[in-house]
Amino acid sequence: MDRRSVLKNAGMAGILAAAAAPAVHAQQAIRWRIASSFPKSLDTIYGAAEVFADAVKKMSGGKFDVSVHQAGELMPAFNVVDGVESGTVEMCHTAPYYFFGKNEVFAIGGAIPFGMNSRQLSSWFIDGNGGKLMNEFYAKYNIIALPGGNTGTQMGGWYRKEIKTVEDLKGLKFRAGGFAGKVLEKLDVVPQNIPAGEIYQSLEKGTIDAAEWIGPYDDLKLGLNKVAPFYYYPGWWEGSLNLAFYLNDKAFNGLSDEYKAIVRSAAHDAHVTTQAKYDARNPGALKQLVAAKAKVLPFPQQVMDASFKAAMELYAELDAKNPDWKKIYGDYRNFQRDQLLWFRFAEARFDSFMMAQKL
Repeated sequence: MDRRSVLKNAGMAGILAAAAAPAVHAQQAIRWRIASSFPKSLDTIYGAAEVFADAVKKMSGGKFDVSVHQAGELMPAFNVVDGVESGTVEMCHTAPYYFFGKNEVFAIGGAIPFGMNSRQLSSWFIDGNGGKLMNEFYAKYNIIALPGGNTGTQMGGWYRKEIKTVEDLKGLKFRAGGFAGKVLEKLDVVPQNIPAGEIYQSLEKGTIDAAEWIGPYDDLKLGLNKVAPFYYYPGWWEGSLNLAFYLNDKAFNGLSDEYKAIVRSAAHDAHVTTQAKYDARNPGALKQLVAAKAKVLPFPQQVMDASFKAAMELYAELDAKNPDWKKIYGDYRNFQRDQLLWFRFAEARFDSFMMAQKL
């Protein structure tokens, strides 16, 4: 083969290689912003948005840049949904139940008392009807939702005094996340919806009597054990908390198919990574809290029973007055019943056996 033929063939190979290159590199440069509902100091929950942004940038070859802004930087923690709905920001990262005041259905997208655990909830969203049903609902707010991490089952919070009976809850000023307050009110608790960055000061000053956040790793960072000695479990109002990336629908639908795929993939990366961080870091943090004299106690059975009864009463009331709730909650509970049946024979039995062993 002569030199001209070699050059000709090499040139053709280059053209073919260029044609076969991933189309994403031909996409236009885009810059988005994420408004987080969380402070940067909480590296696990805030970090989910950073994992997302980093993945998007790398998969797009640097052409799709997403900046992450902590609560209060662009807007207050509890205003991020308004920001996405209006298009002020392209997306936010938040706990859906913060916005139950708009419609109680928002809570189903995050956590409801005596709801599913993290495995079950992720299954409902990803392979059950959850993602479809919730996004049909979110369309009313110009939102498309993607899973944005899960905390796993949470702790029941920090208390200044010991909780021995249901009576001990009456009049308690308790910082609880969003929708849980609706059930706590039925137990004569006075719920307080306070952002993470303000919990320590409120508990220290006595503005509140008790507070829950997530679990050992974050609670240790917030220093809550320094201002309230009793640490109860489980957080029955959050068998798991599904965090969400809320995207403005026009912003998302305006992306190319390649960028849409990148966004979805990055969200899944953040979802899995966030729970892995909590599962990996909570055990060591719990040991540190116990070493620092935290008094770790289970809620009394009568408190659990009364709380469950109150939750079921609330759900019956919402079924009767909120059609959106009835439609989605019914599917949620049917899915959970099947999951509980399966976990009874598999995960729960295996875990209970292993916990009794000496490893």
